[in-house]
Amino acid sequence: MHGPASPGWLLVALCAATGTYCLLRMRSSVEEQRRAAGGEALMGFGMAAMAVPGTVFSPPAWTWPLYAAVFGAAGLRALWTARGGPHHLHHLVGSTAMVYMAVVMAVSPAPHHTHGGTGIPLLTGALLLYFTGYVLFSGLRLVPAAVAGTGSLRWGDRPELARACRLSMGIAMVAMLLTL
Repeated sequence: MHGPASPGWLLVALCAATGTYCLLRMRSSVEEQRRAAGGEALMGFGMAAMAVPGTVFSPPAWTWPLYAAVFGAAGLRALWTARGGPHHLHHLVGSTAMVYMAVVMAVSPAPHHTHGGTGIPLLTGALLLYFTGYVLFSGLRLVPAAVAGTGSLRWGDRPELARACRLSMGIAMVAMLLTL
């Protein structure tokens, strides 16, 4: 992503840690946890790779179409499973945002803030509004879960940790969209 190196490395660390935890959640005994964790791990590692500061590593030109294809496929899978609940629709929006960012990065490798005009492009603004709302809503849902306690659940099955991961990925998505 375009932007300062220090926040970029913080995003890389946050997203990689989240992706790693989601991989560990794939070993859960709860089927719904396993299903959601795979897509979230893909999103976490994809965001980590995309957030590597451009001043440190400029990926080859073929990287961005590959990102678009991978997250386009993830979006199609989320669309197919959307009948399972609103969480799958969130995965669809997240995959769409990743495809959008990959396309923007592919067509504009130099640092920029807008696409030739003034202000924020419409799709970037819509995604920023969605993810900002998602972060605020997720943060509110996280507080009661942490207070309520979870008894003797294994740490990979704890719902508040899964919510915290989703919250951190939402925050990272807002940060990445702001640098776009």
